[in-house]
Amino acid sequence: MNTGEKVEVNGVKLNVYSEGSGDVTIVFMAGNGVTCPVFEYKPIYRRMSKKYRIAVIEKAGYGFSDSAKTPRTIENLVSEDREALLKAGIEPPYVLAAHSYSGFEAVYWANTYPDEVKAVLSMDMGIPTMAVLQAKEVSEEKRCGMVKKQQKLLQKVAKGGFITKLFKNKLENVSGLLSGSELNDEEKKIYREMFYKNIANPEFTDEAMHMTENAQKAENTGVLKCPCCFYISDMKTLAKNVSWRQVGMDYAEKCGGEVHLSDKGHMMYAFIPDEMSETFSDFLDHNISLAKL
Repeated sequence: MNTGEKVEVNGVKLNVYSEGSGDVTIVFMAGNGVTCPVFEYKPIYRRMSKKYRIAVIEKAGYGFSDSAKTPRTIENLVSEDREALLKAGIEPPYVLAAHSYSGFEAVYWANTYPDEVKAVLSMDMGIPTMAVLQAKEVSEEKRCGMVKKQQKLLQKVAKGGFITKLFKNKLENVSGLLSGSELNDEEKKIYREMFYKNIANPEFTDEAMHMTENAQKAENTGVLKCPCCFYISDMKTLAKNVSWRQVGMDYAEKCGGEVHLSDKGHMMYAFIPDEMSETFSDFLDHNISLAKL
């Protein structure tokens, strides 16, 4: 089974998976704590790879990649992603398909290296403004305390036993991929193994601890200036005075982006992949040329 190619970036081997063909590559970027991106985003990328070239980057600590050797700052995350793609022979321009936390990275990447990014596709991506506004309501001390508490729980989950059974359905199958038909039996087996192997990795915690700082750096680059298409859920957050959906809609309006609202949750790509892939394909066809030659 092809799960990707490992390339060395700053002394760490990162996994990059690619399929399909085309002049521009759609790069799928993982949200925080997604334990195996190569399988997690398969429902949508396998549909899009019939028409476009796609790539999935597994950051350090994710999927089949090695552990990180650098702090999870946005500069390091984006730099490592860019180098990994080049080492894998995948050159720009790119379309960034971002989920959750990687939205910060997509904004920073697209605005810092505009010649490399043709468009951004939001799979309910994190909006930098949301994290910045949330920080005004929830102190960093409180938020980071919650992150550390969650890390301790996940360490227990990774060891197995009663705690693992208690949180099984809420964690390992949150995307529904283990009970659905998007993955075959072998892929489900590996997906589950990778979940327990990676769920308590320190990289996830380090990213979370850097969240407000990374979001602010992305925010400082301005709003997205390239074509962008947003899928936005009604996810609940720690903030009480601002909503995930409203902030996303406001941000999309500032970018002149296309907006699609969904009630299928934060992992919507696993529940409505046909709709999302068709929407993204139509958007790209009308905004940039990506089709196979």
